[in-house]
Amino acid sequence: MYPNEPQNVYFIGIGGIGMSAIARYYLKRGSAVAGYDRTPTPLTRDLESEGAVIHYTDDVSLIPETFLDDTSTLVVYTPAVPSNHTELQYFLAHHFNVQKRAQVLGTLTHTHKGLCVAGTHGKTTTSSMTAHLLHQSHIDCNAFLGGITKNYGTNYILASESDYVVIEADEFDRSFHWLAPFATVITATDPDHLDIYGTEEAYLESFRHYTELIKTGGYLVIHTGLKMQPNVHEGVTTFTYSRDGGDFHADNLRIGGGEIRFDLISPLGNIADISLGVPVGINIENGIAAMALAQIAGATADEIRNGMASFRGVDRRFDFHVRNAHKAYLSDYAHHPEEIRQSIASIREVYPDKRIVGIFQPHLYTRTRDFYLDFADALSQLDEVILTEIYPAREQPIPGVTSQLILDNLKPGVAHRLIRKADVLDVVRHTDFDVLITLGAGDLDDYAPAIADIVAQKTPISPIQ
Repeated sequence: MYPNEPQNVYFIGIGGIGMSAIARYYLKRGSAVAGYDRTPTPLTRDLESEGAVIHYTDDVSLIPETFLDDTSTLVVYTPAVPSNHTELQYFLAHHFNVQKRAQVLGTLTHTHKGLCVAGTHGKTTTSSMTAHLLHQSHIDCNAFLGGITKNYGTNYILASESDYVVIEADEFDRSFHWLAPFATVITATDPDHLDIYGTEEAYLESFRHYTELIKTGGYLVIHTGLKMQPNVHEGVTTFTYSRDGGDFHADNLRIGGGEIRFDLISPLGNIADISLGVPVGINIENGIAAMALAQIAGATADEIRNGMASFRGVDRRFDFHVRNAHKAYLSDYAHHPEEIRQSIASIREVYPDKRIVGIFQPHLYTRTRDFYLDFADALSQLDEVILTEIYPAREQPIPGVTSQLILDNLKPGVAHRLIRKADVLDVVRHTDFDVLITLGAGDLDDYAPAIADIVAQKTPISPIQ
């Protein structure tokens, strides 16, 4: 075990994508790791195979005795866990070292140079790109990511000799306020999590406070045109970026033949002929932000060019399951109206004049209540909209809040229907499309392999290219 690491670490909600990355960190560092989650998943099974002891019932008696006998056990929990959780209450009542997931990540940003990616959307892809760029460069990095990278098959990268740690800075529950970034990107500040923040202004203020946490001598790379004005300390260098303007931007953009190429214009040195390993329009901006962080960390032009070309993407982020001469099917984690709008626009850019059908599973009753008009407007870019019931996650139903709210406000002329999630495979079999996308942060993606099998066998409407 590494010096100064806790002997025992217990996770409440160990199967979460962010929690599991930290669990893997401590497993690699030699700590004993155990935890609770509601249901077994492929991710929890992987953790068990790596050495974690996991159970699936909220019951203190199921926690290994060695973890209970030592109050120095580090207990890590996710804010998604309810405050009345039996195991959480036990650890708190017995004065264990109980920390939120974000607190643990915050500690790492005090001992390493944190390269953090914040924003309403684009965090996972941009942070995963950044981690890949650095890991395959002479810089290397540790990384805690919000998705499973296709290059590495994991959400965690360990590099014991690197000073850098790449972290996805989550604004939910103000978690990113625990961080102390050396350099950070802010991708977007479209209001979200209003069940936590209440108002758009409170949401924007949270990001303003986040910019105050950047270390002296550090960097802020912020998307142009955001409503939020940063409040950085003296000694922090601020850059802007976007696809078309700002200190970092794309030039000589070429889209065609299934490829996207461009030149990076950068105050730290231009890089010619960047090729996107995942060639969709939204990844132009994601890539610009990631390359900015990589340049700040010291990666060379050749390393960045090679890393961008070899990046294979992240599970559930513009994740192509079928892409042949006649059909395409992809799944995307987009669950905010602006994410959906950008996702569909990127598909239109790659597949102009094709029939694009989307199946959307709304995520959270509160988000649906707050943004149903925006969801309807974004989804109206599709040729046909298919909605399932709302995925509740941590919430209880809200009277009158259903997927029908979105359906009733789609633009006139957009084909639409409401289905049961259980019927999605049959619906896919009997729906005509050139391109199909499933959208949302719930469990609809569990059907992705079966949907892919159906799409791969469907009779073509017209050539896709």
